[in-house]
Amino acid sequence: MSLQALSPEAVKAAEFIRRADIVVGIPSYNNARTIGHVVRAVYAGLAKFFPQLTAVIVNSDGGSTDRTRDEVLSARVDDQHLLLMSTPAIAAHRLSFPYHGIPGKGSAFRLIFEIAAKLEAKVCVVVDADLRSIAPEWMDHLVRPVLFAHYDLVTPYYHRHKYDGTITNNIVYPLTRCLYGQIVRQPIGGEFAISSRLFRRYLARNDWATDVARFGIDIWMTTVALAEGFHVCQSFLGAKLHDPKDPGSDLSEMLKQVVGSVFALMIEYEAVWKATRSTKPTEIFGFQFDVGVDPVNVRSDRMIRAFRQGCIDLAEIWRMALRAETFAGVRKLGLDPPPAPFHFPDELWVNVIFDFACTYKRHPLERGHILSALTPLYLGRVASTVIEMEPFSSAEVEERIERLCLEFERLRPVLLANWDFGPDAPARQTNARDREVVRHDRDVKASA
Repeated sequence: MSLQALSPEAVKAAEFIRRADIVVGIPSYNNARTIGHVVRAVYAGLAKFFPQLTAVIVNSDGGSTDRTRDEVLSARVDDQHLLLMSTPAIAAHRLSFPYHGIPGKGSAFRLIFEIAAKLEAKVCVVVDADLRSIAPEWMDHLVRPVLFAHYDLVTPYYHRHKYDGTITNNIVYPLTRCLYGQIVRQPIGGEFAISSRLFRRYLARNDWATDVARFGIDIWMTTVALAEGFHVCQSFLGAKLHDPKDPGSDLSEMLKQVVGSVFALMIEYEAVWKATRSTKPTEIFGFQFDVGVDPVNVRSDRMIRAFRQGCIDLAEIWRMALRAETFAGVRKLGLDPPPAPFHFPDELWVNVIFDFACTYKRHPLERGHILSALTPLYLGRVASTVIEMEPFSSAEVEERIERLCLEFERLRPVLLANWDFGPDAPARQTNARDREVVRHDRDVKASA
């Protein structure tokens, strides 16, 4: 395994440190306002929970023009205020390097993994630089399942505002669960712990020059672990308070890269997800409790306008990407007199995602256009959920998301038929698909 992402400066620092048990990576870009708090929380957690282990905190920076790197190197924690049961044998080292390659979070992660491999770390943790809710206990909750329970990937389980994480809630979580048969609630959560065995597997892959290097890294990590049989669990971290984005703002590039990574991995791991027969829960570590979250302001009217405009501007590409019945449903929703309130049904939405996945597979030269054309549909779906969930409690929101997940699973035969035979499949294939959906519904009713 060649360490291509390490600069001479990083190699020199790693050779000076020689070895570490734990490496904690913090990717950043202009996060001077929050990264100091993140570094202090990480340092305090390592000192409190793993005082006898050697640890290194690595800031992998994307060329910040503020004081991000200075904040990392100058952050201080007074050990006397940590109420430590024992004095740390070795204080955690702090390093900050600019990463090289395609600008994006994935390139930052690659640098962190390279340093972890160079130091022969037992576990590598990554956390976001804009976190305001991170606490020292997060280090314990993330690291311990890898070191002592032999898990390869620990994903976060936390409470978020009902309008935060809309790409996760509407696409990535239900689709990943449907495909790979494990319930991982935050597959692109941003905080992970990875075993040596797994981060070395990541480094051995050759797709670091793709959208993985931008926004696709989190779902790529989760999917590779699930599809290749690594041991995955979740840890409860409380609330995720960070710098949220309005789902109605311009998230088109992020959506393209995340969903594009999901679809590309569907092609790579086709044999794996086709063999999935059921969904099983994934173990959650930590004591769960209710926590408050920051509000997220959303403009649903703006999203609805973008969706309706897409019905006019993107009609031809939607007609190519969607099966006839899905296209008719979308057009009716977008062009008929608006209902009150606006509602994008689950079944229609699931069919949109499945159809786009299949079209992405069949038209490799048009994938950029296909992914771009999904954005107005996504905005229409998010607007619908925002309107519907406005009066919901957090528990009711989770119940609603669970219903969407079950709809993805119910319509799996539709995906399988379209994936293998295309939208113009023979009638016998369509009939077989319909029989599978009916059989699924009957089985669900029988088990209720």
